[in-house]
Amino acid sequence: MITGNGKDDFVPYSPLPSNPNPIPYNYHSYPSYSPPQNVVVLLPRYHPDTTSRRRRRCLCYSALFFLFIILAVAVFFIYPSDPDIRLARIRLNRIGIRADPIPVLDVSFSVTVKVRNKDFFSVTYDRLFVSIGYRGRQLGVVEAAGGKIKARASSYVDATLVIDGFEVIYDAFYLLEDLAKGVIPFDTQTRVEGKLGLFFFDVPLKATVSCEVYVNVKNQTVARQDCYPESLGDKLDQSTNVGAEDA
Repeated sequence: MITGNGKDDFVPYSPLPSNPNPIPYNYHSYPSYSPPQNVVVLLPRYHPDTTSRRRRRCLCYSALFFLFIILAVAVFFIYPSDPDIRLARIRLNRIGIRADPIPVLDVSFSVTVKVRNKDFFSVTYDRLFVSIGYRGRQLGVVEAAGGKIKARASSYVDATLVIDGFEVIYDAFYLLEDLAKGVIPFDTQTRVEGKLGLFFFDVPLKATVSCEVYVNVKNQTVARQDCYPESLGDKLDQSTNVGAEDA
């Protein structure tokens, strides 16, 4: 510092503190505490994939439906059914009535039986029976040899039934009445017994068909025949004209 006498007067100064504005230490002060803040995180809205879920559901339903169809088809093809038999042809060879000393009946029929295998496996039939009756009484039975029928195929079996000297004393009144009409009704029954070869098993099968045959006595022909399966009771052939010349 320069005074009035031109000399420098030195005035000492105290050094500046390192912290010009010191904060007085408070021995009773605590660290500052800030209250917790609520942090909210916004996420994108979730949209469930309904399209894929519907697709999986449709695939599941479709698989179940096709499985049901496959099982139904398998049952249809494998489940065994009885063979279908029909009296394809019947021929009257001869018919005669003798009244001395008692009424007796002589009759001979030739029949052709059609046996149809409806299954998808071969069928082996052991025996085939053809019987003929009059007014509920059995006149005679003929047995034909067995055979084998391929899957979904048919076989024809021929049989001849001959009855000689059958006494009709108990039915003489009805026989005379039928002779007066010119037509004698006969009852025929055809039965086939066999087995179906299903893999390693043999399933027994049996079928029966009954026919009402009306024979014209004058021209020795079959005027009409009505056939129906015995188990179903449904007529197959009604008013079928089969003559002796057709056999």
